[in-house]
Amino acid sequence: MSASQIFILMVLFELGSALLVPLAIDAKQDAWLAILLGMVFSFVLLLVYHRLYLYYPDLLPTEYMQRILGKVMGTVLAFVYILYFMYDASRVLRDFGEMLLAFSYPDTPLFIANALLMLVIIYTIRKGIEVIARSGELLFIFMYILATAGFILIVSSGLIDFKNLQPVLEEGLFPVLKVVFTQTLYFPFTEVIVFTMILPYLNNPKKAKVTLLCATGLSGINLVITMLINVSVLGVSLTARSQFPLLSTVQTIQVANFLERLDVFFMLALIISIFFKICLLFYAAVVGTANLFKVKSPSRLSYPLGLIILFLSITIASNVQEHIHEGLKVAMFALHIPLLVIIPPLLLLVAFLKNRKKHGG
Repeated sequence: MSASQIFILMVLFELGSALLVPLAIDAKQDAWLAILLGMVFSFVLLLVYHRLYLYYPDLLPTEYMQRILGKVMGTVLAFVYILYFMYDASRVLRDFGEMLLAFSYPDTPLFIANALLMLVIIYTIRKGIEVIARSGELLFIFMYILATAGFILIVSSGLIDFKNLQPVLEEGLFPVLKVVFTQTLYFPFTEVIVFTMILPYLNNPKKAKVTLLCATGLSGINLVITMLINVSVLGVSLTARSQFPLLSTVQTIQVANFLERLDVFFMLALIISIFFKICLLFYAAVVGTANLFKVKSPSRLSYPLGLIILFLSITIASNVQEHIHEGLKVAMFALHIPLLVIIPPLLLLVAFLKNRKKHGG
């Protein structure tokens, strides 16, 4: 895979479900600043993931965890990460189903909506990472055309009111930093730990660091702009109350009593980014499982693991509110902080000490 393909996949991945939800709205009109700081702080962790990759450029994390921690502990930790990827994929799949039901198909069962997308994803995974990357290249351009058109339409509709963004830092910096360290640092930026499962396929390892940082920078800026628009159009309270603020914003577009009801196009853009996010998490789970349990043909695992993700997405929460609460509060502290922030630096420390011993000896 080329660096540009990984760059495109990373941007699509990070935009994924982050475009859907009222990201960092606990920081009120400073939500955009919380996203920006989350992106900046995430660079430190991205450099940790990259350094681990440099120590073991040809190995998947499921392999190098065993090298670093020993066979038993390494296998257990690798298995935990595979479960995390599957859980994360099921959460994003649930986001997709809820969005589809809320806006277009209120009478369709959630299972049907999720199952249809899952079937397409299983088919894509069976075709391999190159097919996912090429699809990304095509759909990335399409997404940006839609985004640019939407931005122009929102501006020309005269909907933007910058007063909604004032006062900046009304309650000081502390509430913003609290949101950074409880939300935006992990979702969506450090979720790119999933790319450690894909970096060994990169044809030019020297470009890995630049690709990671540039892709996170671009998607961070996109999310900042999205949140600035949402808050300036809807206001803080409406953005916070809206289940999917970006779609609410798009629904307000009205140009010359002619251009309206444009949410269909934006549903398309959101479905594209969500599709790639689930694809990459699912692919990491399939490849990791095949590697860990020495399965010769990884594509064989796509059906059973796909079914597990599908059923998880339905059973994960009984309603939307519970699903959102679980994502922002429970998963954040039980999964994201240990798996994305604490364990990788510890792995890097052990790897550093082992390598120093080896070279010293």
